Amino acid sequence: MTPEIPGATHLHSGKVRDLYTLPDGNLLMVASDRISAFDHVLSPGIPDKGEILTRMSLWWFEQLADIVPHHVISTDVPEQVAGRAVVCENLAMFPVECVARGYLTGSGLLDYAETGGVCGVALPEGLVDGSRLPEPIFTPATKAEMGEHDENVDFDHVVATVGLEVAERLRDLTLAVYSRAEQIARERGIVLADTKLEFGARADGTIVLADEVLTPDSSRFWPADDLRLGGPQPSFDKQIVRNWMLSPESGWDKASDAPPPTLPPEVLERTRARYIEAYERLTGQAF
Repeated sequence: MTPEIPGATHLHSGKVRDLYTLPDGNLLMVASDRISAFDHVLSPGIPDKGEILTRMSLWWFEQLADIVPHHVISTDVPEQVAGRAVVCENLAMFPVECVARGYLTGSGLLDYAETGGVCGVALPEGLVDGSRLPEPIFTPATKAEMGEHDENVDFDHVVATVGLEVAERLRDLTLAVYSRAEQIARERGIVLADTKLEFGARADGTIVLADEVLTPDSSRFWPADDLRLGGPQPSFDKQIVRNWMLSPESGWDKASDAPPPTLPPEVLERTRARYIEAYERLTGQAF
């Protein structure tokens, strides 16, 4: 349920975040404990997830500040959302999901199997699930409405959407952020396989990193010492939830129109523990 916040006007709710406008024109972005999988918002949420994601994003924004400015103005927020919300700039958001991939998996693997590349970027033959790419690639996607799938597109689609100059800048910033983050994660024993970023523009045209950044909800983090080429990787994200939903234990048929089942306590706790492990390993800070 979207919380009512005195002095703030509810603007939009996505799968996991709620957005409000403030009297001064800035935005209040609240990370909820909601979790989604297979385009469904599940119940109940993961305890502390909103706070974990907020802390992790704030930490990453600091690591990336010399590459690109970010949208966070303050963490001084109403008490009822303290720890899981930020006051941020009201930007003109670009309608593009900016994805960088350093490893082949997920929708990229499906694209590769059909075309020999990802989003129009040709790749060498013989790659398998989990293969490291010769160099990171920019593989953008459209922003889908809630309940719909993002659709991978090529660079020309981005150019047609935002113009060549902005498209090139978004590509270059996405790859620069990924390269910095991949190095930091690797030093901590974690592989950053891919990540999804969102950018907006200030009134003067400055491009700003927005939304969440480099969390387990927007990125694939794998333990570096346990890579398994040719198959799914153990990961620091909601894969525990996905696996349970697809198991006979859940009793849910992904192909049906039936609503997904309630998540059991043990799945909630294991997922919470995995998010916390990712936060603590990356930041070196206790949650």
